Amino acid sequence: MLSFFRRITKSRIGVIVTLGVLAVIALAFGLSDISNVAPTGGSGATVVEVGDAAVTDTELQQRTRLALDALRQQQQNVDINAFIAQGGLESVIDRTVNGLALDQFAQSSGMVASKALIDGQIASIPAFQGFDGKFSQVNYERALSAQRISQTDLRDDIRRELYAQWLLAPTQGASQVSAQLATPYASLLLEKRAGQIALVPASTAGIAAPSDEVVAKFYATNRARYNVPQRRVLRYAVVTPEQFAATAQVSDAEIAEAYRAAGDRYAPSATRTLQQVIVADQAAANRIAQAVRGGTSVEVAARAAGLEATTLADVSKSDVAGRSAAAVADAAFAANDGSVAGPVRSPFGWHVIRVAGVSQSAGRPLASVRDELVTEIRKRKALEALTAIQEKLDTGINDGATFDELMGDTKLQAQRTAPVIASGINPDAPDQRPDPRFARLFEAGFAAEQGDSPQLVQLGEDGTFAVVGLERVVAAAPRPLAQIRDRVVADWQRDQAQQAARRQAMAVIQNVNRGTALPQAVRTAGVNGPEVQSINVSRADLAARREQLPPPVALMFSMKQGTAKLLEAPGREGFFVVSVTSIERGDAKGNTNAINATRQGLGSVIGREYVQQFTAASRAAVGVKRDEAAITRLRTTLTGSGE
Repeated sequence: MLSFFRRITKSRIGVIVTLGVLAVIALAFGLSDISNVAPTGGSGATVVEVGDAAVTDTELQQRTRLALDALRQQQQNVDINAFIAQGGLESVIDRTVNGLALDQFAQSSGMVASKALIDGQIASIPAFQGFDGKFSQVNYERALSAQRISQTDLRDDIRRELYAQWLLAPTQGASQVSAQLATPYASLLLEKRAGQIALVPASTAGIAAPSDEVVAKFYATNRARYNVPQRRVLRYAVVTPEQFAATAQVSDAEIAEAYRAAGDRYAPSATRTLQQVIVADQAAANRIAQAVRGGTSVEVAARAAGLEATTLADVSKSDVAGRSAAAVADAAFAANDGSVAGPVRSPFGWHVIRVAGVSQSAGRPLASVRDELVTEIRKRKALEALTAIQEKLDTGINDGATFDELMGDTKLQAQRTAPVIASGINPDAPDQRPDPRFARLFEAGFAAEQGDSPQLVQLGEDGTFAVVGLERVVAAAPRPLAQIRDRVVADWQRDQAQQAARRQAMAVIQNVNRGTALPQAVRTAGVNGPEVQSINVSRADLAARREQLPPPVALMFSMKQGTAKLLEAPGREGFFVVSVTSIERGDAKGNTNAINATRQGLGSVIGREYVQQFTAASRAAVGVKRDEAAITRLRTTLTGSGE
């Protein structure tokens, strides 16, 4: 929750609250993950008990929604079913439990986050600040109301974040690993293994098309495969400065007034190039001035006195006055070209100045700058009109006006999107890409709930913004079979091919585990695939390549010698059969280079390990009790699989 408010922004064209979601859920967590915990308490059935706190299904549903919204910013087409299948719900539960466990452990240890400290944290959140950069009570209450979060919940969340930082920051930054701890890991890196890998391909060749009954049954069993993510229909109107600039009328009187207001911008001007030397002593300055008037250059006269001359090129009188003093500027601009002025005193010393050049600009008459002034006046009027309509919309939203009422009051032309996913793409026309400028518009639309007020969203640095409202939500649902029958048939055939490949691969594994060499076992099973590949490599060699380890090779380093295992190939292209023929154990004792390298590698991750262990200890200290039946019901509710 706290991360939400720290990340939302405030538009310069009005109060525009955009969704700042929590960090993307991950199975591994660190300090930043643990600190983002949801508010506790409220209604709902208890799912997990953490010490004396209860986590309800209502809270976890809210947390899951926020986490899914965050993930959709990275993977736009993910739906709730995929999110939960990837472990998202379990991660939400773990993060919530971890935060509560650390909170209770901190309080039992005597930690206290004072009211003043929490007030300071709240005041520093940009979403709660006004245009002057100071805390705004109005913006604070409005932002909390928009997200349906109480002040108590927010303060509790800030307290928990502070406790998590205090408890975990010291351990997260740890990087020291002893040689004794690193030696077994270094030995693992020196281990060498030899093995063989065979691919049993899944081919659809020769698989006949299924009957309608088989297709219907397969579709019913695999409906989730054909799910279209939740879509939304948004209504919006874009307001740009250009809409007003084109129609803005500019009178001759306004042009004349703008010309007068420009002051020196178009007036005649004079600039000079000056050579000067600044002397602390007046008598020395007089000697330099006399020498320059006698024909000595300023540079030579300055060096003779142990000083250095400077040149001011094409400077105005105001420039000179700003750099030194008005008296210096008056003297420099009163002297003729080539003559010497001074010594003249300024706060920096005595100035001796030679005028090395004079330039004079005649200025620009009104007629020559008329078009320039017209453009500027129209731009100013456009921004004034844009600001006025923004304020009118903002007032209407605060007064509870509907989207249609706002359009009627402002005469804006509303547009309607097709049913789109969070990225703004219409799944029925995936090749039609949305305007990149509208990313925040879709973000706001997918952050809203049915019945929420319209929102104002900034779209450009020039002041362009949009008013957007949620018209309706199209729930996630599979496409009708009639629309995708060919795809379902192809999927059924691939499934049949995959099942056949698995049966062949299992036959190969059984023979290898009985002592048959992998190439012979492949031939015996009648596999029509590529040649068996042999591998002989150490863990250190693989690590030195600095690339992702192929899954079959990774599997080979977790198996016993003389055994074979099955691994599904990417893209459902079949199955790998992996066998290990020999293992040469590594021994890093006395190998200083290997041990030191391992210490360095472990040092980069040991802090996270300490965080995990400290958090686990906190959970054990306060006590955690999960209701697995309640978690199952929650999962069913979220996915709709119980309907």
